Amino acid sequence: MLEILYRDEQLIAINKPHGLLVHRSKIAADAGEFALQMLRDQIGQWVNPVHRLDRKTAGVLLFALNKDVEVAMHKLFAENLVTKKYLAIVRGHTPDEQTIDYPLRKENGTLQDAVTRFVTLKRAELNVPFGAHQTSRYSLVEANPQTGRMHQIRKHFSHILHPIIGDRPHGCNKQNRLFKENWQMTTMMLHASEVSFAHPVTSANIHIQAPLQPEFTRMMRLMDWER
Repeated sequence: MLEILYRDEQLIAINKPHGLLVHRSKIAADAGEFALQMLRDQIGQWVNPVHRLDRKTAGVLLFALNKDVEVAMHKLFAENLVTKKYLAIVRGHTPDEQTIDYPLRKENGTLQDAVTRFVTLKRAELNVPFGAHQTSRYSLVEANPQTGRMHQIRKHFSHILHPIIGDRPHGCNKQNRLFKENWQMTTMMLHASEVSFAHPVTSANIHIQAPLQPEFTRMMRLMDWER
């Protein structure tokens, strides 16, 4: 059963687990379960996602319950009228806050403006050697993308040399191997924690929060971070 975070007559939101595809995809032929079909069967009615989450990203995933609301929500996302917050565990100690303004290329090569703001919530230093270093350093960040480009947060943190733990192909393979070998962790540490917007039908202010999934919580404990 999918965890339902919010529901009214027009919209429904779930807490998507890490590793679950939103819908069928040719690039993931190995998958047998999809959030779209699971939610449709769970509530017994038509649903359609109004935004994207990567397969390995967990957290708030919003669906429309009718076509008109689907179109209206797509418009809100396209006009950057939806506020999104993500939590991520990244390599190294990040600055207290930063704005990453770094254009990203579409598949056809076209450059698009892309901006991500973040603040650092926690830092940790584990007594685990890594490369030439005697310890391993990590940060918990809250990221607020100002634009909605594909893999934007993943690419931006890779760009500033603080890749998200468990990210492939934008992350650090050596760090990913360290987590797999030491803690049997292969999940990407990226969680869509909050979504806020004005309801397209009622104009009410909607704020949806998603609790962390178990694997993210386990890594938080490893870092000795309480939340």
